[in-house]
Amino acid sequence: MKYDEDSIERLKAEHEIYADLARTLTCTLDLSEVLNIIMSKIQGLLKPRNWSLLLMEASRGSLTFEIAVGEGAEALKGTRLAIGEGVAGWTALSGKSVLIEDVHTDPRFCKRFDELSNFRTRSIICVPLINRGKVLGVIELINRMEEGVFSDLDMHALETIAEYAAIAIQNAASYKKIQLLSLTDDHTSLFNTRYLYEAIDREISSAEREGSEVSMIFFDLDHFKQVNDAHGHLCGSKVLKEVGLLLKRIARPDDIPVRYGGDEFVLLLPRSKKEDAYEFAKHLREQMNRYVFLSEEGIGIHLTASFGVASYPRDASDMRGLLSIVDATMYSVKETTRDAIALA
Repeated sequence: MKYDEDSIERLKAEHEIYADLARTLTCTLDLSEVLNIIMSKIQGLLKPRNWSLLLMEASRGSLTFEIAVGEGAEALKGTRLAIGEGVAGWTALSGKSVLIEDVHTDPRFCKRFDELSNFRTRSIICVPLINRGKVLGVIELINRMEEGVFSDLDMHALETIAEYAAIAIQNAASYKKIQLLSLTDDHTSLFNTRYLYEAIDREISSAEREGSEVSMIFFDLDHFKQVNDAHGHLCGSKVLKEVGLLLKRIARPDDIPVRYGGDEFVLLLPRSKKEDAYEFAKHLREQMNRYVFLSEEGIGIHLTASFGVASYPRDASDMRGLLSIVDATMYSVKETTRDAIALA
């Protein structure tokens, strides 16, 4: 087969892109960095007017616009569509690539997203992101910037880029799981202190920008030593695990539950006022008092805890100050009445 000069230049450009993507995969596990490189390569080679990368939700019932580039694309970021909905949904469901020269003649096209972004779609290439037989998402290109429509060569190039993207996404997800394991307490599955320190710094920075508060509930189990003495350390460990499960069940999606050490626990509440944290501490105390620990072992005991509540910036100006004041507040209860809540 003979290639003209334009074809040769295109092949060179494609191979340079694939080489760049291969190098990136060996150098970084940062998903955002990989996706940014993919974004620039797609823009340079295939010249779509708009394009999107959608990732499969954990429930596998929907796709979310992770990246959306082009005219009106900002309105799409974070938007979800059901598997099977529109061209992207069809691609995710079938695991097949599709090139449509005129979407208005294709029953799979869904105009909802054109209306949302105030954009008019003419032609589409949509390819699945597949790794080990599992669809992770799709890449969708819309309307060529140059005259004409997308070609089979464009779709083949995008399929190759999608293979690299799928590997990068899977590697990043695996790395994130490993990172999460290093930030959780083995026994209770709550976050550990290492993660807590990172989270406090992050949330205090956000609070400074937003003019909001960060609150913290610190609690310690009352007379926990008596559980170990009466029932043994295995039962004591089971109690700590049950406290962790209770805390995870009660915590709201943005809350950060932590095993601080021994029988001490922390609940970090981003964007929560001190008064709200106090109300939540009351709810947590009620749930703790009501819970029957070691019921599966046929023992069935009730426990109480001593609680302290503090917030940034009302009670402290930095992470160390917040931890110090909430710890001291909790111990003011521990050394007096127990089974109560104190505000810093």
